[in-house]
Amino acid sequence: MKILAIGRNYAAHIKELNSANLGEPVIFTMPDTALIQRNKPFFYPKYSSDIHYEVEVLLKICKVGKNIEQKFALDYYEEIGLGIDLTARDLQKKAKDNGLPWTIAKGFDGSAPISEFVDKKDFDLKNLDFSLHKNGESVQQGNTSMMLFDFDYIISYLSQFFTLKKGDIIFTGTPEGVGPVAIGDRLEGYIQDKNFLKVDVK
Repeated sequence: MKILAIGRNYAAHIKELNSANLGEPVIFTMPDTALIQRNKPFFYPKYSSDIHYEVEVLLKICKVGKNIEQKFALDYYEEIGLGIDLTARDLQKKAKDNGLPWTIAKGFDGSAPISEFVDKKDFDLKNLDFSLHKNGESVQQGNTSMMLFDFDYIISYLSQFFTLKKGDIIFTGTPEGVGPVAIGDRLEGYIQDKNFLKVDVK
């Protein structure tokens, strides 16, 4: 199982970070040790002092695929979920400033809390509301209609470079409103009005 993630997929998020829209998806990977499941807590690591939340809709691959045509991409995922891409912004800035990869800033242990996955048939994937609350206050609100690259395009694009396998997880990008977490915070993620994910920061 591998984790593939899309960066810069919402225009307002690109703007808030003063990043460039490259006209194609930005791809990064995370190891399976990044995952936090079953609402277990996130333990703030000592090597960063500026970790930010980024809520994202997840796709789970259901069969092997390579060079998938976009019109067939829908057949390669049956379930969706919700995840938080926890980013060590200070480590990311250092990497960017030196022209280096973001690997440790995105893929450190516990950087990817995820929910359970549910059948995609229960949702309108092209008009899907999702959000994140911090300590009971809404901090991120997104809708998949605002994505620069939709789910099917993402599947097709990724499959040019990576053979997709059953169980692979794809983070599809975050909307605007990202911000820092601190010890004592509680993060809660929603798809539509249903709570999918809770993470306590310790």
